[in-house]
Amino acid sequence: MILLPGRRGLLVAESVVLGALVALDVTLAVRPGPAPGQLATITLEFAPGLGPVVALLAVLRRRFPDHTAALAAAVSGLSLLGTGISAVIAATAGRQLPPQPSAAEALAIALMVGACCHRLAPRAAAALAILGGAATTLAPILRYGAETPAALFAAGAALLWGGALAVGLILRDAEVRSRADVLEIRTTERLRLARELHDLVAHQITGIVVRVQAAHRVAERSGGDTETFAELETAGAAALSAMRRLVGALRTDGEDLFVPPADLATAVDRAVPDDTRIHLDVSDDLAVLPVTPEVVTTTHRLLTESLTNVRRHAPDAVEVRVLVRHEPRGELRVEVVNDGAARPARRGGYGLLGMAERVAAVGGTVQAGPAAGQRWRVAARLPLDPG
Repeated sequence: MILLPGRRGLLVAESVVLGALVALDVTLAVRPGPAPGQLATITLEFAPGLGPVVALLAVLRRRFPDHTAALAAAVSGLSLLGTGISAVIAATAGRQLPPQPSAAEALAIALMVGACCHRLAPRAAAALAILGGAATTLAPILRYGAETPAALFAAGAALLWGGALAVGLILRDAEVRSRADVLEIRTTERLRLARELHDLVAHQITGIVVRVQAAHRVAERSGGDTETFAELETAGAAALSAMRRLVGALRTDGEDLFVPPADLATAVDRAVPDDTRIHLDVSDDLAVLPVTPEVVTTTHRLLTESLTNVRRHAPDAVEVRVLVRHEPRGELRVEVVNDGAARPARRGGYGLLGMAERVAAVGGTVQAGPAAGQRWRVAARLPLDPG
């Protein structure tokens, strides 16, 4: 797994905080005083060692997110094991052990509870959250006695657990909403692709029907076979009517019929506005380059979306370079680079998702990200023949 920069920063921050709490726990650990037995002495000597172990397991959840459930169970299990040993020794010795600081342990459990509520299935998250809550709140009471002042730490531990639970559920809800938005964007883009495809097919069928009608009239004048032409004309008209009904079902109210560009040169001309900041670098043979209609429409949409993003997110851009070139490997290279933004307004924006969906539909690839010189670059490669 490769950690993104933002997640790497969280990992470092958590490691620093947990490390500081472990150091504090070890420093404040109670060692002097009369021990109620050899087992109690061993327990007091090794009690600070539980904090580093559970802290390490909590940090590892970011490195191994697929094992969050196992790590959470291990953290809560170790905490409950320590509580059980302390309770048994206290009952055997007839007196409670001196309170030991456990801030790192409480924070580790809280982090695991939040991660479980965020990532896991509802049942697993609920079970592990309850287990973590029991571990963190019962520890001060069972280890040091309900009648001791140390038992009050259970209230703070419960508050920390509740906060982790709330944060985890908030992140879970935000992620669900984000996934729903992404699904909606992808569905919208696919519907747009379907509408454009049907518009294109309807346009081509119309051309076929017109040619068949012309051939039919010629055959009538020359006394040739007109029956075949009549059948073709009828079939074409029926297909065109069905296509128009389907297009009407896909199209929303007020949406105009999409007229696909005739060639790549027309697609570039329609997508690129008349702006002195924009510098065009295109192949001379775009107008005559043999290319499928879906690649032409994809190129048009890609340029339109990229330049719209420039106007929206980089209004101060001084130079915008648009490149559309035919590569020797049978690919079309499309790039839009601007010097007005070094990073997107929002990572993984919905416009980029739509572009990726459209480019992937024709078998191409697209990348968007920072470029040298504080620039933002969208680069795509489209096969001239997706079939």
